[in-house]
Amino acid sequence: MDFLKEVLLEKQKAVKEAKRVYPEDELRKKLEEPRIYRPFKQAISEPGKLHIIAEIKKASPSEGLFREHFDPVQISRLYQNAGVSAVSILTEEKYFQGKIAYLNQVRKIIELPILRKDFIYEPYQLYESKFFGADAVLLIAEILKEGKLSEFLALAKRLELDCLVEVASRVELAYALTQGSEIIGINNRNLHSLEVDTKLAASLVKDIPEGKVIVAESGIKTHREYEAYKKLKMNALLIGSAFMKAEDIKQKIKEVVDGKEPKKKKTAQKVKPEKVNRKRASKK
Repeated sequence: MDFLKEVLLEKQKAVKEAKRVYPEDELRKKLEEPRIYRPFKQAISEPGKLHIIAEIKKASPSEGLFREHFDPVQISRLYQNAGVSAVSILTEEKYFQGKIAYLNQVRKIIELPILRKDFIYEPYQLYESKFFGADAVLLIAEILKEGKLSEFLALAKRLELDCLVEVASRVELAYALTQGSEIIGINNRNLHSLEVDTKLAASLVKDIPEGKVIVAESGIKTHREYEAYKKLKMNALLIGSAFMKAEDIKQKIKEVVDGKEPKKKKTAQKVKPEKVNRKRASKK
């Protein structure tokens, strides 16, 4: 199975249906209304800390369903209260069980910048992202080849959308840089096989020039990994599965960022019955 090819075929059908419901001309007109801009790039690059972009997703093609009781609004509140810098929302429907409506629902509740994570391959999806409430979008370098990436970056800039440009090899990284990408996301997951190489981000980060914002993606679960990426001078980590699988999301964020693991509950000790003082008892 080549997951990227498969998901793009499915995405073509989904975009065709989206255009029927919300024609592009209609979206453009509605986008003329003033909208509040939440700077995603600034939020994840303020110096002095390794930022967390916490992801909201119900399922994944590699791990299946994460949460039976899935409430994106409640999860976004937990993320904001836990002190993350931005929220990523997966909107792809078939494989991740996402919905684009989640963008607007979450935007009404939290003040953090919102990244739309999906498989964007045509300009319509940028207008759609802005209309539904995204502050930033994920652009995958491999999808937007032959100079398309620079065109999408230029359109996104006009729409006041920041772009997290995802790469998974040195060739893709070089392409993303020549196209003018400002935020580079290094995805440890191979989108064709869905396998994760946790060493990939560490091997590519040294090839990124100063002044770029760098994000590591996929397979990040522990405080030890957090500290390792911090030493590499990453700006942010995009973490989804580890938080979505956690019974206590806020506690899991503390565990990753601060190394604070939940305290083990003390098992109640059995109290032995007191020995009766027979002499005293007999006197009574």
